[in-house]
Amino acid sequence: RTQAIRPPRSRQFSMEESKHSKKEAKDQKQETQGLDDEVEDERLLLISQDKGCKGYSVAKKAALMSTLVKTVVEGDKESTEIPLPNVKGSILRKVITYMEYHTDTPPKEIEKPLKSPNMSEVVSDWDADFVNVPQDVLFELILAANYMDIKPLLDLTCAKVASMIKGKTPEQIRRLFHIQNDFSPQEEEAVRAENKWAEDS
Repeated sequence: RTQAIRPPRSRQFSMEESKHSKKEAKDQKQETQGLDDEVEDERLLLISQDKGCKGYSVAKKAALMSTLVKTVVEGDKESTEIPLPNVKGSILRKVITYMEYHTDTPPKEIEKPLKSPNMSEVVSDWDADFVNVPQDVLFELILAANYMDIKPLLDLTCAKVASMIKGKTPEQIRRLFHIQNDFSPQEEEAVRAENKWAEDS
């Protein structure tokens, strides 16, 4: 009479162990996916300095582009309202637009020094258009990006300023940014003479 051949006991254990490991890995993957979905669905309320501001709702995933917001959230997992006393409402709305756009479209790194004063040749058309704003708004964006610690936005806004002064003389720069020249003609001539080596290079 022929007996059925059974795999060795150790082999049976190995197969059961493998099934158990696969099940654990699948459960872990589903759990991780669930956490990702939670972050996708969660929203935060960013509150500007404006009196009576009820806050601006923004996807948590986008808001975490700000290191300041990320630090607050990591320090208090239950926190959903983030006060930003140094940022105006109108500027915060623009910052949120930037963060939401770049959540799934990472900004490319900006080459330094700038290869052109034309921002469209330096960054994407969207980014170039984003910083095509009046000077006062641009400088408010720089302050907000610095305060909220959003490095890509700080790099972009500073690059815009750099593009504005690229190839211009000190006099043109002063006129552009409405900077008063505190030097007398004699003092300015003395400074130029002292720094002639920089101009020659």
